[in-house]
Amino acid sequence: MQRDEYRKLAEVEDRMWYFRALNRRVVHWLARQLPPGPARVLDAGCGTGGLITTLRGANADWRLTGLDFMPLACSLARERTGVEIVEGSITQLPFADASFEAVVSVDVLCQVEAAAAALREFARVVRPGGIVLINVPAFMALWSYHDDTCETKHRYTRPELSALFAAAGLRVDFATYVNLLPLPLIVARRKLFRPARPTSDVQLYPVPVETAFAALAALEFAWMRQGWSMPLGNSVFVVGRRAAD
Repeated sequence: MQRDEYRKLAEVEDRMWYFRALNRRVVHWLARQLPPGPARVLDAGCGTGGLITTLRGANADWRLTGLDFMPLACSLARERTGVEIVEGSITQLPFADASFEAVVSVDVLCQVEAAAAALREFARVVRPGGIVLINVPAFMALWSYHDDTCETKHRYTRPELSALFAAAGLRVDFATYVNLLPLPLIVARRKLFRPARPTSDVQLYPVPVETAFAALAALEFAWMRQGWSMPLGNSVFVVGRRAAD
């Protein structure tokens, strides 16, 4: 991801509808899958620390660690979160085997060529019985200026991501597409009414737009929290588990 995008991310990720919905989904599934009590959680590709801030507020028992490849992102995340932030690659994690109860990686796997290697690393550092939670953009047909700016390498289908989990030895507990209801508006923005000077869509929109998208995301969350999946969407969300020894 380009350097300027990290600064944009730090400015808006606590308020923009997309990140609020994503973080809420992550918190729900971590709380649902992890047993009560202390748990070590890795945010692999933590960016500027927005998700870590949300996780820290959601459960004081979660011991959080962030990792990112970019020094700027690590610096911003340290300033914002106060937790351990490590510089490194998701394809070569600098952690011992079975170090974490959970590994979370949101919109990061799509930015590396060696996605299979990254999944194997997630499976390696999570303990037996621990969980791995991934969010990535969906469908190559939805490629746009947003992906160019964010330096996306691939947009995934649900079967593709589920196959990567299986190849890494992770059982898929839940897999769904996300952002079905806002999808027509996202497609219109990115395909039909492109901005004059395209950059990423990581930005705050006018209050009526943010409110409308947040309401659509809330409806989807009410559906998915029942364990029901969505047939289409702008993202893919998968929760997997390493087999217990």
